[in-house]
Amino acid sequence: MSISSAALSSATSTDLTAEPARQDVGARLSAPHAHDRSVAWVDRLWAAIQAADEYWAVDVVTDALNAGVEPEAVLLDVIGAVQHKVGVEWAANRMDVAAEHAATAINDRIIAALPAQRPAAHRGRITVACVDQEWHALPARLVAETLRLRGWRVDYLGAQVPTAHLIGHIHRTGPDAVCLSSSLPTRLPLAHSAITAVQAAGTPVMVGGLAFGVDGRYARLLGADAWAAEARGAADKLAAGPLPQPAAAHQAVDDLPHLSDQEYTAVARSSTQLVRDTFQRLEQRFPAMREYSDDQRERTAEDLAHIVGFLTAALYVDADDVFTSFLVWTAEVLTARNVPARSLPPALDLLGDQLRDFPRALRILDAGRAALTSRP
Repeated sequence: MSISSAALSSATSTDLTAEPARQDVGARLSAPHAHDRSVAWVDRLWAAIQAADEYWAVDVVTDALNAGVEPEAVLLDVIGAVQHKVGVEWAANRMDVAAEHAATAINDRIIAALPAQRPAAHRGRITVACVDQEWHALPARLVAETLRLRGWRVDYLGAQVPTAHLIGHIHRTGPDAVCLSSSLPTRLPLAHSAITAVQAAGTPVMVGGLAFGVDGRYARLLGADAWAAEARGAADKLAAGPLPQPAAAHQAVDDLPHLSDQEYTAVARSSTQLVRDTFQRLEQRFPAMREYSDDQRERTAEDLAHIVGFLTAALYVDADDVFTSFLVWTAEVLTARNVPARSLPPALDLLGDQLRDFPRALRILDAGRAALTSRP
């Protein structure tokens, strides 16, 4: 069986760029502080989200506030909890991409219903942004709004902030710290560039999001000054005192000595060719692919691009888990959509044929095969 079919295409190429619901390389949207009182409001907001009724959703949030639920609890234990449920429902194939995007948009808009009282004095100024090419903005916004509620002046820059523009903003505004968010591990090289650039400007960096690992391992690896698993943790760390001032300016290879072998650079530069060649070899191995529609062919290429992208990210941080977690998560999503996970190994085999001279890449591909074989 080929790497793609109509079902596989709809399950991976479109959706892998959506908010991952279950990747073991991630952190929660919010801390598990919810109690029975919040659960009732979660159920009401979920009903509004399922109905795609923005006005109903605003009414739920307004009613919760009027009932005495603290704004931070509404933000994190109600809205954040519902957004997490959106991801779970999508991964289980009980919500399609359009419904997931609509739900996320409604959640983003109802955050504006929360009170924005101006404190008598600000704790300080924080810049919150997503790294370049990271368009999953809601986790970063939850952090930004939590900090505002706790008295910080916040410059929220949103999704996909080019590093050069981020540095320009820092020079203009002089924040006490920068909070960077990234949800997909494929953004880790760009996240590293942003971290080192901000630190070179003399500003400490806190990072968070699915990309940095459940325990912040990739945050530490990339030299971030602090890491937080979720919004409350980020606010608590900033309230505890100034973040440590960053060390002297340095290069990526100073944090990641393995980059000196040039495997990451070579694979990243050849990624387009790898996808093209793997597609052609799959077509030769599985003649049925020649009958694919243009849409199916495009989706198959996108599926392969995701696999190469996660392989490249794993090479950057030299961590098999970045790749294996992606493959296992993908297999679970495919299973939920009644697509056999055996559609994945042929692509790994063909990539291995092309990367024979790259020992770290071969090790990561082998780990991916083993992870797929050992899953229940």
